[in-house]
Amino acid sequence: MRDTPLSNCERRFLLKAIEAKKRLDGRQTYDYRNIKIAFGTDYGCCSVELGKTRVLCQVSCELVPPKDSRPTEGIMFFNLELSPMASPAFEPNRQSELLVTLNRQLERCLRNSKCIDTESLCVVSGEKVWQIRVDVHVLNHDGNLMDAASIAAISALSHFRRPDVAIQGRDVTVFSPEERDPIPLSIYHMPICVSFAFFLQGSYLLVDPCEREERVKDGLLVIAMNKHREICSIQSSGGIMLLKDQVLRCSKIASVKVSEITELINKALENDRKIRKEGGKFGFAESMPKERITTLKRDDAPVEMTDVKETASDIVNRTETTTEAVPSPVLVAMGTAQVGEGIVNSWALDEDEEDEPQTEDRKTGTVSDDSLMNKKLKRTAFIQNINLF
Repeated sequence: MRDTPLSNCERRFLLKAIEAKKRLDGRQTYDYRNIKIAFGTDYGCCSVELGKTRVLCQVSCELVPPKDSRPTEGIMFFNLELSPMASPAFEPNRQSELLVTLNRQLERCLRNSKCIDTESLCVVSGEKVWQIRVDVHVLNHDGNLMDAASIAAISALSHFRRPDVAIQGRDVTVFSPEERDPIPLSIYHMPICVSFAFFLQGSYLLVDPCEREERVKDGLLVIAMNKHREICSIQSSGGIMLLKDQVLRCSKIASVKVSEITELINKALENDRKIRKEGGKFGFAESMPKERITTLKRDDAPVEMTDVKETASDIVNRTETTTEAVPSPVLVAMGTAQVGEGIVNSWALDEDEEDEPQTEDRKTGTVSDDSLMNKKLKRTAFIQNINLF
């Protein structure tokens, strides 16, 4: 599955923003994203977050025969994996051009720079040496995989401990961590990669490009350097011509960034070493922020309880009582009532009165005057009875 290409509008917007020295995430031209380094429970397991880019590195070792050309040196092996979980553009079980490029750059950065003493990995000359395997897994891709992979690899190598061995003649005994303390690797320096993306034929450059910025770049310059300002490797891709001043400026920027990242790695290693020595909790589960959705506890809120009685009495005294009185209803008869005085109520009319037949002249169709007169007299007598109450 291929990644969704950028539209022309998005491409033009990104280039216009770069010309105005503005970035999508609000960073400046030479700013790095936030870097977070966490170590696992086992030695040699490291997770690095560079913004939204996340990389996991695991270092392991085993005893193998050495190479014929170098019988007294250990072996270092690097394996980079681009999982489809990290990006829809990555295909499983297939070596893409990006995978090969990243793997070669990682080997030049760490193995060819001789940052690790490989002779200290020799157990029996010409027979058994330690093979250090570095597996880098990309968990999420949001740009600048090379920098994140190099930071994770050198951090995991610095954190790794190999088992201790004992040699009796040609017999080699490997001790477990419970029997003997494992031995750390001999590391001379920490090479770290810093990536520079060039735009508009080298007119503009950005440090630590994100995934969308990498899509519109014209060229990429990767400089691997240690804190002593020694360039371990340098590689340019994209087919653009860079001037000498541009390369020198990038090297100066890289020296500052490498010093900051190296200090961050050393601080993370020191914190992990201190926690393990004190017997505290360590590992990925402890380094992740704990976000609680629900809780059964709550903090007690302090309440001021002084002068409660005086305050309550003042509130009661200031309260105004209502002087408006509601008149009580007047009961006229059983089942009837009226509110107020002088209101005529005809609720108590007998049903016999309403149902009294009226004499009607069949010829003319008019009601007789006697029936009307009787009805008026009864109504007048009823109203007088009501007024007596």
